[in-house]
Amino acid sequence: MSTGHQSLTEKEKQTLRLLLTGYDAKSMARHLGLSVHTVNERLRDARRKLGTSSSREAARQLRELEGADPELLGDKGLGDAPAPAPAQTTLQPAQGDGNWRRTGWIVGGLVMTISLALLALSALSGPSQAPVAPVAAAPTISPTPASEAAAIDAARQFLAKLDRDDWAACWKSAHQAFKLHNTVEWWADASKKVRGEVGTAQSRELVTVNFIPAPPNGYWIIAFNANYSKKGKSVETLQMAWENGSWKMTGITVE
Repeated sequence: MSTGHQSLTEKEKQTLRLLLTGYDAKSMARHLGLSVHTVNERLRDARRKLGTSSSREAARQLRELEGADPELLGDKGLGDAPAPAPAQTTLQPAQGDGNWRRTGWIVGGLVMTISLALLALSALSGPSQAPVAPVAAAPTISPTPASEAAAIDAARQFLAKLDRDDWAACWKSAHQAFKLHNTVEWWADASKKVRGEVGTAQSRELVTVNFIPAPPNGYWIIAFNANYSKKGKSVETLQMAWENGSWKMTGITVE
């Protein structure tokens, strides 16, 4: 498996990482500006190199290898964009110890990626002997107009806190999965660095809303077109998961 991993291209790795966060081939193609055929080709080549017939199994293998060896993580732009400069790398504390390590991937050469869609990750990382989630339950996970409106409103409220530089309130309102993997101190430090790079938000407009039917309740991927005082035009993408009666942020990217 390690030999196959070494033969993976960065684009194949990036496609597998997106799969881990809940994207399917169609949403990946839209996010990367590629055709679904190109995305499927990347997944097929990755499966062949890792010796598995399942794209999700290939993604799980990649995650295990990169988690065991942080040096293998590549912070390169998605699609055909060139790799970002080292100064654009975001640092995150490694889970389980006090050391810092490079993690995640930079989207479109941006300075910030905090993408922890743990509902999808947990579905991939369960023990092999555990029973698979009932197939019959999947169709019950479907979006409703009320659910969509609530998720959009929650995303706007989170961004309003972000615009006020109220890092503590942002962290407090985030999903528990995010808070378990990111301390409020790390979040504040990372956010301040990003604020220094992109500036303040001048305007924001809702662009796309997509529902991912992942257990247990599915989650929403909500994108806004924004204009920042330093960076200019940007796309803000938030992943919203259900917790304790409301939708909460599990991941955010600005590109």
